[in-house]
Order: sequence, then C-alpha cells, then structure tokens
Amino acid sequence: MMKRRDILKMAGVAGIAVAGRTTFAEPKPAKSLPNIVLINADDLGYGDLGCYGATKVKTPNIDKLAKQGRRFTDAHSASAVCTPSRYGLLTGEYPFRALGGKGQWGPLPTWHPLIIPETKTTLASLLKREGYATACVGKWHLGFTTDKKNLWQPPLKPGPNQLGFDYYFGVPLVNSGSPFVYVENDTIVGHDPKDPMIPAAKKNGVKPSKTPIHPAKSANYYGGAKKAHALYDDEKIGTTLAQKSVAWLKAQKKDTPFFLYLPTTNIHHPFTPAEKFKGTSECGRYGDFIHELDWIVGEVTKTLDEMGVADNTLLIFTSDNGGMMNHGGQDAWRAGHHINGDLLGFKFGIWEGGHRVPMIVRWPGKVPADTTSDQLISQIDMLGTFAAVTGQKRKPADGPDSVDMLPALTGTPAAPLRESLVLVSYRGVAIRKGEWMYIPNRSNSGWDNKVGIHAGGGPAIMPFTKQHTSDVVNGKIRKDAPPAQLYNLKTDLAQSTNRYHDHPEIVEEMRALLKQFGVKAPAPKPAKPAKRPRPKKKK
Repeated sequence: MMKRRDILKMAGVAGIAVAGRTTFAEPKPAKSLPNIVLINADDLGYGDLGCYGATKVKTPNIDKLAKQGRRFTDAHSASAVCTPSRYGLLTGEYPFRALGGKGQWGPLPTWHPLIIPETKTTLASLLKREGYATACVGKWHLGFTTDKKNLWQPPLKPGPNQLGFDYYFGVPLVNSGSPFVYVENDTIVGHDPKDPMIPAAKKNGVKPSKTPIHPAKSANYYGGAKKAHALYDDEKIGTTLAQKSVAWLKAQKKDTPFFLYLPTTNIHHPFTPAEKFKGTSECGRYGDFIHELDWIVGEVTKTLDEMGVADNTLLIFTSDNGGMMNHGGQDAWRAGHHINGDLLGFKFGIWEGGHRVPMIVRWPGKVPADTTSDQLISQIDMLGTFAAVTGQKRKPADGPDSVDMLPALTGTPAAPLRESLVLVSYRGVAIRKGEWMYIPNRSNSGWDNKVGIHAGGGPAIMPFTKQHTSDVVNGKIRKDAPPAQLYNLKTDLAQSTNRYHDHPEIVEEMRALLKQFGVKAPAPKPAKPAKRPRPKKKK
C-alpha cells in the first residue's frame, strides 16, 4: 500500500519544512473555495423589505435572494449603532471589548483614528490566509491612521488596506457627516497637495459650511480640497458604489476566490436617491432610497450571473442596525410603512427594533432555497462561519465571540447553535438566552425623543407610533415600573409585557449570565439632540 506522502508527491504537492520535519499540504480541488459577497445595508429596518412584510416599498431583487436562499428571522447586528456594529461584524468580537476594554458605543467622530488594531483578525485577513482577493466598497466609519487626531492628510493609513482588504473605495465616515469626499485605498479621491483639506478652526479662518439642501446632513467641518469635494455628489453615491463594486468583481481572476464587502450608505439619512428612484415608493424618500438599495443588490447579483460564478458564491445580505426614527422614518410611518415591522424600538435603542435585522443567505446547492430559520444568530458570527466555510482552524484570537453558524446556513440544527447573546445599544446592554431577553434597567438605552426630533425614539415616540409596552404610559416610563425588564420573545415579540415580576428565577439567571461578560455600559440616558430644522416644502 502506498503511503500518504507518496500519493501527495505523485500529485505534485510541495513539501514544507517545519521544525525539522516535512509536512505536506492537502491539494485543494478546483473551485473548492466559494466566493463570498457580504452586503451590509445602513439603517435598514426589519420591516423595510417585501420578504419581511413591507407593502409600501418594492424590493424584487432582495426578495429574489430570499426565494433562492434562506431568510433568518432572529438575526441581530453587533450593536444598534453603526460604528460598533461594523466593528463586531468585521472582528467577530463584541464592540464593548474594543479600545482595550473601554468599548466603542456610538458613532465614530470625524477626527478619530482607526479603532481596529492592525494585529486583529478581520473577515478580510482571515480569508486572505486562503488566498482570497478582498475588497471593501462603501461606508467605512471605523477610522483612519493612528494619529491622536486624523487631520485627513494622505496617506490615510492604517486603514482598510492594513486590515486585510486589497482594495478600498468609499465614503470614509458616513453620508451625513464630513468629510464629504471619497477615499480610495489610502488617499482622498481628487487629492491635490496644493489644495489640501483644512479643518474648520479660527486660526486658519475656515468656518463649517452648512448644507441647506439636505438639513439632515451635518455641516462640513473641512474647507479646501475643492476638486475632492466637487467629486462627491449626494445623489450619485449609491450608483457610484454599485459601479465600483461591479468593476472590481469583473476584474477578478477566474482561478482566485474573492471576497467583496459592500457596506452601502443606503438607507442612512439624508435620503438622496438618484433621480430615477425619486417618487417610486409609497412612503416618500425613505422608500425611494430602499428602491435604490434594491437596485444596487440587483446590479451585484446580475454581475455574478454574467460572470458565471453565482453558483459558487456565498452571498449574505443584512443591515448594520435597525431602522431609525428620523424625519424620513417619521414620514414613512405616517404613510403607513412601519420601518421595523411590529418590533418595539428603533436604531440606538436596546429594544428589538434597534438590533434585530434582516439577514438573507444564498449559496446555491448548499443553502436550501426558499427557507427560513429561527436560529439566534449575530453578525459577530460571520468570522467563525467564514472560517468554517473555508475549512480553517481558528486561532485563539480569531473572533473570540464568534460562533460557527454554518450548520444553520446549510441545514436545520435540532438545537440552538448559540446559547446566549449579548445585545448592545448606544448606552446599554441586554442578554438573550433562548426565548428570554433581559435588560438590566428600565431604559431603552438609546434616544428618547418625540416626533419632530431628528433622532426620535424611546418612550417619547410611542404616542406617535401607537406602540405599547407595559412599562410606558403617555410617552414616559411608569413610576411604578419594575427596575429591569424581562420579555418572552417567543410569545411576545413586540415586547408588550414586562415579565420581570412573574419570573424572578429567570431574572436571576439572566442577571448572573450577563455579569459573566463583565461589561460596563455608559449611563443609560443620553442628552437630547438639538432639534434640526426641516426642509421647507415647495409650494
């Protein structure tokens, strides 16, 4: 009988000397590694898609993915806020562990340096171990450089390129906040050394410039860089990101697996769809922006078909957090569109609407078509799942909080793969185990603002939304409400009844479980934001 080493030599597999002995790598059959495309929408709520119950918008391309794959009904973002959510997705680590244990809780400021260490494993660096070509096209919002303050002077590194992405193009922060420029790899698109970006400050005479056309945008706190700023057009961001994604996909070599991470700016405010999408939905610009998002997804899937690689591509579509009750969300609600479906709460908050998000997975021949799964799954599980998809043995530092959910993608496990999950909001945490969700205080741990405020949410918005929960009366938490919250999500997904007093034994179990994580959240109630002026309607 021939020995394994002789068989491998005959197959032409090279020997590798390791610690005085020779080992041999197993030959990988052609196309053994699937391509991976991860589309991460921005602020897309649980009720914003046709396949999740929406009727005021049409999402045929995303609905088609659900028909061709699996739709998850109990999927959660790593946080109810953008930056920490993206941190958890890319690293497989709870965002409250970021920055040396200090945690990343809110959106990253314009000037903040990169918050992911270059040494930390990311989805991209994990896949590069197996020879993947990698790209990130879209919203980054995780910082650039290691300077105490990023002054936006190229080269902007470390950044995506130092975290495993071969190529980066996109919006460096968020489409509602400066700098309003594109970044490609480590430079600003259109950068002119003779006309650099200049931070707003009295000493250099630059004042923040207002944006009256889109009042949901912050002022631009950077002057100069006229060419770079001129290349940035709010109503062309979606189409630009789609074009860049398609171009990168078409440039890939047939014998090299690829990973495309596409974090869209849709549907984050300001709602600025391209002209062809305006007025196409039944719930205003909010819905029009969803229609543009669906088109972006369609451009990607069409390209995969044209390339002949769709059957060998694992495609995941999800959102960075729940829908936001901003002016666009409020207008959509008035039109009858419930952005998070029947879930309680909105972006920033710890209630389900803040972090339970759409998640659709398509992988022809591997993921059963037209199926749903109620497995508890988090976006921090992508790293462990991608490791399993590519047959990698994880190192101790690879996604310490990430669970391999591949069996839930391709099969129907009899038991939950994830026993518990820490849920994170703007200023709070909760713990999930099975059908129970425990919140260690009375608060929604997010914004608490009435209708008319740009960041509406919490108890104060409930007289407008007509939602109900037993601890809230007339937009305020009852004085006699329990000190913490316990909900049975199997029988009460809308979180209408706090069961804290009914199950003291479960409260103690959940409290002890949450304590094991040692997380210290900020004070649960943030200051109210200033009321922003709304655009004047044309007569």
